[in-house]
Amino acid sequence: MKYTLSVLVENHPGVLSKVSGLFSRRGFNIDSLAVGITEDSNISRMTIVVDGDEYVVEQVEKQLNKVIPVIKVKTLPEGEYISRELSLIKVGCNTKQRPDVMKIAELMQARIVDVAATSLTLEFTDTIERTETLVSLLKPYGVREIVRTGTVAIEKGAGIARKATN
Repeated sequence: MKYTLSVLVENHPGVLSKVSGLFSRRGFNIDSLAVGITEDSNISRMTIVVDGDEYVVEQVEKQLNKVIPVIKVKTLPEGEYISRELSLIKVGCNTKQRPDVMKIAELMQARIVDVAATSLTLEFTDTIERTETLVSLLKPYGVREIVRTGTVAIEKGAGIARKATN
């Protein structure tokens, strides 16, 4: 099962290396990792998606809480957060195929951000599932390249992540 962790860390050089090193030393694989500054320029939020069971996630949480620059770790409960991923998808298509690819983009609410003689590049922001659907629809036309940001997530409702530790 996939788990999404929200990790508040001090915004300093080397923090990402410490956190990713913790995962590699313990043999845990990171499915997705996105890092960005928060509303406080001294704090960054890491959204980490890991695959495993409850025990693995519990161990990851405990280990992360021991890393000095980590401020707070929270496993986001399934269904209680909003997540998105940004993708840029370059699709090979000739002039005859272009209207079909454009129709798929329109139906999936993807934006066309670049047009070349033999390709279109789409920008798409949505869930991983919808991204996979778009990619599967575009495969028959020849997906040449995909760039994905990784998942970012935030809890639903009015609550906010606090700086205090668990």
